[in-house]
Amino acid sequence: MIEVEDLTKWYGPICAVDHISFHVEPGTIVGLLGPNGAGKSTTMKILTCYIPASAGSARVAGHDVLSDSMAGRRCTGYMPESVPVYPEMRVQELLNFRAALRDIPRRHRRAAIDRVAERCWLTQPDDVMRRRVGELSRGYKQRVGLAEVLLHNPPVLVLDEPTMGLDPAQIRAMRELIRSLQQEHTVILSSHILAEVEQTCNHLIIIAGGRIVAQGSPEELRRRVVGPSRIMAELRGGEPATMGALVKALPHVREVAAAEDGEWTRLTIQGEATADLRPEVSRLAAEKGWQLRELRREVGSLEDFFVQITYEQSVRAAGRASASA
Repeated sequence: MIEVEDLTKWYGPICAVDHISFHVEPGTIVGLLGPNGAGKSTTMKILTCYIPASAGSARVAGHDVLSDSMAGRRCTGYMPESVPVYPEMRVQELLNFRAALRDIPRRHRRAAIDRVAERCWLTQPDDVMRRRVGELSRGYKQRVGLAEVLLHNPPVLVLDEPTMGLDPAQIRAMRELIRSLQQEHTVILSSHILAEVEQTCNHLIIIAGGRIVAQGSPEELRRRVVGPSRIMAELRGGEPATMGALVKALPHVREVAAAEDGEWTRLTIQGEATADLRPEVSRLAAEKGWQLRELRREVGSLEDFFVQITYEQSVRAAGRASASA
């Protein structure tokens, strides 16, 4: 559905996007992550034909964004970070105006507006469609912006910070709406809220310094966090020091810390990075007749991975700058 190869964008002497390549399958929700200035918005603007690339190629729904940009725009719905709305217009008027700009025939506009109003929850309360856009809350303005990009029912949606400025309830509602779009659309969204993209997207692309530094599912990226795995176990039936020593003797165990909690002993077990020690701890507890109340593995979070990978990229960029100087 989306194919990007060696995409590059220069702003004078500054390289905002540096030879990035990725492929997005139909029906996928892809999250673009990265620090400020990483190149996310520039990439999205190139894909939506707002600006041309300096080099490389990008195709959206089979259409080249440079040589066949009009066809590419017809296949794309783009919601920028600051939703462009006319505050003096009523919601119904605005959507009708946008439908006309999208060349939706007059006889089909009412049905298209009713469809997106229902889908974006603009029918409750009843007077929303008759209210001026400038009178709406930030959450409702975001819904209107999303309704605009859905009017012509494009196969590809590009959403830049769709939950920016929303309260927690509005973020949850927008997240549910975006997930529902996966059934009919391919979605690319950018966000600084890691918990949001982790719950919304099934594929992530992390950009730092204009380059792709990692991509994969949230689960795959969490597993790549460098550092030992950690097991938390709560046991009783033996002396804390004895239990800690026996657990530490297991293969792939580095450290064990024991703390008493009433009749129970809480063990914090540090293991090698790729080791899952739970089966061995459970087997040892069964052999020794210990009662086991809790046994869980703590792994690195997506936030841990994001901080780690973007820090490493900044160090490499600083090294390249020093070498060129």
